[in-house]
Amino acid sequence: MAKSPLLQRLNSPVFQIVLLGIVSLCGPGMFNALSGLGAGGSMSSNITLISSANGALYGCFAIVGFFAGTVTNTIGVKYTLTIGSSGYAIYSAALWVYDRKQVSGFVIAAGAILGCLAALFWSAQGAIMMSYPEEKDKGKFVGIFWALFNLGGILGSVIALGLNLQNSAGGVSTGTYTAFVVVMLIGIVASLMLASPSNVVRSDGTYVAITKASDWKTELKGVLHVWKEWRMIYLIPAFLASNWFYAYQFRVNAVYFDASTRALNGTMYWGLQIIGSILIGLLLDYQGMNRRSRGLLVLALMFLLLMAVWAGGFVFQLTFDNSYNNPIGWTHPNFGGPFVLFILYGLSDSIYQSYLYWLMGAMSNDPSLLARYAGFYKAVQSAGAAISYGIDAADIPLRWECLVCWALVFISFPLIAVVANNVSDTSEESPKAFNSESDNASFNEKTHIEKTHSFDA
Repeated sequence: MAKSPLLQRLNSPVFQIVLLGIVSLCGPGMFNALSGLGAGGSMSSNITLISSANGALYGCFAIVGFFAGTVTNTIGVKYTLTIGSSGYAIYSAALWVYDRKQVSGFVIAAGAILGCLAALFWSAQGAIMMSYPEEKDKGKFVGIFWALFNLGGILGSVIALGLNLQNSAGGVSTGTYTAFVVVMLIGIVASLMLASPSNVVRSDGTYVAITKASDWKTELKGVLHVWKEWRMIYLIPAFLASNWFYAYQFRVNAVYFDASTRALNGTMYWGLQIIGSILIGLLLDYQGMNRRSRGLLVLALMFLLLMAVWAGGFVFQLTFDNSYNNPIGWTHPNFGGPFVLFILYGLSDSIYQSYLYWLMGAMSNDPSLLARYAGFYKAVQSAGAAISYGIDAADIPLRWECLVCWALVFISFPLIAVVANNVSDTSEESPKAFNSESDNASFNEKTHIEKTHSFDA
């Protein structure tokens, strides 16, 4: 039976990516806004507590992330995404409780819970984002997702800015945390609206591959095989670097700026992320060059930009240290330079991570394998973040934190270049577009008999 045009549009990859972006806007996007305020939006004197919670978060994320692809392939992307989304609401609720009752243990415990659940969320997210689009659209789809995801950072920052415009205290109001929890709960509900992968049909008529159901033992073997993939091993320094700098950047925002200015900085930080992700997505999908050539060209441009930004950041960091206790507002005469630097940090982050997603997407079209890749990526990324937040909690001099961030990004580029140089023009292994109703029916029957529902939820 033919599907209605409306149902076909709702089951199209682009609509599913948009819906995925909305779910991420409400969950991790809002969480990023909260983190971007510095010290979880609380008083700068609470930096150590928030850094400890983030250390627990990313430590658990790193452990669970290695096995998150197994969970995704077993229970399905939709329900994995729903379970993962709940962690963000729990964490924001913990900050609300701390703001009212000063229960620090709950904040750290919520960080650990979020780490476990976020690992599941990002494995499912990566599988959807990298496997649903056609190969010629993978860069654009990363850009669309990243733009919507970072709208959450903007929305959260605007909420914080609006609720704290006249707030001269060091932390945001209690109502700010309430608003964040409400938006995150909306994201959990939205995740249930995602279509099953077996119902998603690309514009060229191909279906998303649905791999044969595996038991847990087989799935765990698949996780170990990721460690044998030389390209993933070469990308480990890049994965480590990709979230390492958050502890440093958000610490600077918490120390150097007052509450309302931190919210303004966060709004623009995530706004520049949207611009960066869309631009790099368009460049990576430019059809005037083969995939390898445009990958290497974009990598070279990215290297020049990131080195310039981090060089400027280190020069700025030399002007103050950890003992700085005179936060400035947007009316301060010295506001302009640090503000521009901070939002360029956001631009750099978006193009760096969008490129890594595109590169992994160029390595395969198999959703189950990409779920493992995404889990591996987020596990290593979170291990780096756990270490960096641990360093930040130990109150290491900020200039050394900045230098380590810069060095990690620099070291990652030669290894990324090796992987990009080995990108092929296609990873296509999925069925060709169907030529008739009978072909379609035949394929669906074969899928039902041979491939079942490991990724279908």
